[in-house]
Amino acid sequence: MKPENLKAKIFLDSGNPGETKEAIELLGFLDGQTTNPTLISKNPEVQKRLESGHFFSEEEILENYKTIAGEISALIPNGSVSLEVYADENTKAGEMLQQAREMFSWIPNAHIKFPIVPAGLKAAEQAVKEGIRANMTLCFTQEQAAAVYAATEGAKKGDIFISPFIGRLDDRGDNGMSLVENIIKMYKGGDGHVEVLTASVRNLNHLLAALKFGTDIVTCPFAVLKEWAEKGLQLPDENFRYDTSNLKPIPFKQLSLDKPWQSFSFQHELIDNGLQRFADDWNKLTGKEQD
Repeated sequence: MKPENLKAKIFLDSGNPGETKEAIELLGFLDGQTTNPTLISKNPEVQKRLESGHFFSEEEILENYKTIAGEISALIPNGSVSLEVYADENTKAGEMLQQAREMFSWIPNAHIKFPIVPAGLKAAEQAVKEGIRANMTLCFTQEQAAAVYAATEGAKKGDIFISPFIGRLDDRGDNGMSLVENIIKMYKGGDGHVEVLTASVRNLNHLLAALKFGTDIVTCPFAVLKEWAEKGLQLPDENFRYDTSNLKPIPFKQLSLDKPWQSFSFQHELIDNGLQRFADDWNKLTGKEQD
């Protein structure tokens, strides 16, 4: 069962309903699940079809995603399920919004994932006005987090998540966990309508550090949740110290949350790379992947 002192919500990062069932059995609870194009492309049934040499039409991709979302939603009806719109560098805000409206209608507990790029922020700003819950993804900078806060102002607490990708920052030598700390610190000056969802978790150390630093939510692959369960769902105590190894800290910046989101400038190679990776994984399903 869920530890009494655990304040954060625990999500599974997976596109496989089978792992949802296993995670619930292992932990005794599960607060939600995050999916993305990469995870959906790794779904066992999807892989089986691709291995047989059969690709999907765009309509079939969405129908398949809808089916998977429905299976996951039924397993965690009181939790959140994040569903991601298709987007590449050329996708317009209107196109993302159209997809979001459709996906949000699939299940009653959806959060729609928009990339934190100008078109994604514009789409999310309108989505909030329409009552669509959002998970703003591919966060690699504090400026992106400030822009998300501004673009979604007026939303109810619980309706908006932001997902800093710590593992991908670690991969390039930056301390991804310091970005989580920086966002949490910055958001303390706001109204609390955006919840920090620590994502791209690679190991138990990431999970425990996220809990220690006060993340609202942490999403983990099944292997990490399994290791955590095997260790008795341990929580970080006052003696816990996050091992940063030789990772470079990301300095905190004093940013105003009162500025319009369009005033924030952010560039990071991982934003473009992440967008392209997700688009490529969708394209694999249709056979349109570029060599």
